[in-house]
Amino acid sequence: MVIVLVAAPLFTKQILWTPITAINMKDMVSNQFKMTNASFVGTDKDNNPFKIHAASGYQKYNTPDIVFLEKPYGTIVRSTDQGKVTDNIRANRGQFNHREKVLTLFDNVRVDSSNGDKFLTEKLVVKL
Repeated sequence: MVIVLVAAPLFTKQILWTPITAINMKDMVSNQFKMTNASFVGTDKDNNPFKIHAASGYQKYNTPDIVFLEKPYGTIVRSTDQGKVTDNIRANRGQFNHREKVLTLFDNVRVDSSNGDKFLTEKLVVKL
């Protein structure tokens, strides 16, 4: 009797399986991993600090050195003839190549600098 109770569910059609069509295979294959509230902190080649945050980020298998960012923002400190300047940056999208330390921002890029400079652009490339 115990065997019948244990084995009976295995022979009914009430077993719930997730159909393969319900899984987004394209997303599984193309994205290595996703993260929310992504943060990158470090120093540039001149030993100036930078902080980059994003609402979310993801990597792709075929480009493991690049993190694709949604709603990135942060601060970058740079040296000028007048001293150190802090740039507050913000954009709708971005990419951070952590191997080459290159931050590329796209789509409604805004920079507000501590020296009073402000500008808007569609693309900004920062070599850290």
